[in-house]
Amino acid sequence: MRIAVPKEIVAGERRVALVPETCKKLIKGGAEITVEAGAGQAAYFADEDFRTAGATVVADVTALLAEADLVLKVQPPVANPSTGRHAVDLLKSGSILLTTLYPTRNVDAVRRLASRNITAFAADCFPRSTRAQSMDVLSSMANIGGYKGVIIAADELAKYFPMFMTAAGTVFAAKVFVIGAGVAGLQAIATAKRLGATVEATDTRPVVKEQVESVGGKFVGVQTGEAAQDERGYAKELSKDFYEKQAALIADRCAANDVVITTALIGGVKAPKLITEEMVKRMRPGSVLVDLAAEGGGNCTLSEPGRTVEKYGVKICAPLNLPSEMPLHASTLYSRNLAAFVSAFWKDKAFVLDLNDDIQKASVITHGGQVVHEPTKAALQQAGA
Repeated sequence: MRIAVPKEIVAGERRVALVPETCKKLIKGGAEITVEAGAGQAAYFADEDFRTAGATVVADVTALLAEADLVLKVQPPVANPSTGRHAVDLLKSGSILLTTLYPTRNVDAVRRLASRNITAFAADCFPRSTRAQSMDVLSSMANIGGYKGVIIAADELAKYFPMFMTAAGTVFAAKVFVIGAGVAGLQAIATAKRLGATVEATDTRPVVKEQVESVGGKFVGVQTGEAAQDERGYAKELSKDFYEKQAALIADRCAANDVVITTALIGGVKAPKLITEEMVKRMRPGSVLVDLAAEGGGNCTLSEPGRTVEKYGVKICAPLNLPSEMPLHASTLYSRNLAAFVSAFWKDKAFVLDLNDDIQKASVITHGGQVVHEPTKAALQQAGA
């Protein structure tokens, strides 16, 4: 079976879907891997590294995709400026695509995949189960995002993070407030603590209190009898009464801290608006807010995805695609996640479709010319497709 790894064409994307390390392992299992020339260059993997691992390197992306049975990517397919065609149109009809797709956000790409009879798997839809743990792309990338978010905050803040006792006197540690204690939030807490800040965090799920404390943070939260997470372990929408109490808590803690880092997503996709303009007005001049939910629309009403702006004396950073800023490790981890998925269904030198398997069933988006993922069907209907 021929596996293809094209160069990513989305602006600013520096990751590659497979690195030489994982190519070598898959080739040992009988895979034929072809990589587009320069695909790993931005992540510091040279073409020669892929050749040494046993992969074939080709310059013609049209031929690469036309002959591929399984295509591995990082970003959803988009129009390819080098060919003048949409990336989906370059795929062989009946082939398989594995990528981070966020299908409810990228309905046009999904529609195109269905029309081309592509079986598309969204790595962001892998279930949160013990069996799929090694495939968890979202956790791998969120971990990087949480780390980089704190580095951005430390760079933008007009204060030290740690407490320092100097000949000129003592300066006290910065105070950091993290909203959302998933993988990104927990890494943000741990990183801020390692830099010497005092850290507190909140989450709609009281069950994460012990996790927050285990990485050095203090948990502050709203008491609720509501079930705060879905069957996948993601935060879910709660009652109006809960959100009113949560808003009051967030407003108070934002005003009391130097840095606010937001990571909140509902269902892993949608960013709830948790920080209003009035809350920003109450923050200390010189404070920094890093909105790590910018790709889902942002948790702050004043965030401008992809930009850093200053409002009411507060710097509001809304970075996009932070894993791409650490492309070497991000590519390595992402590659291992995809390779774990492929290997789990690899038999007799081929990837075996088994859409009754719980992992494939949860992550398959299009198959047989149809959209088969229920949330994506709903998004298509809402978009009028």
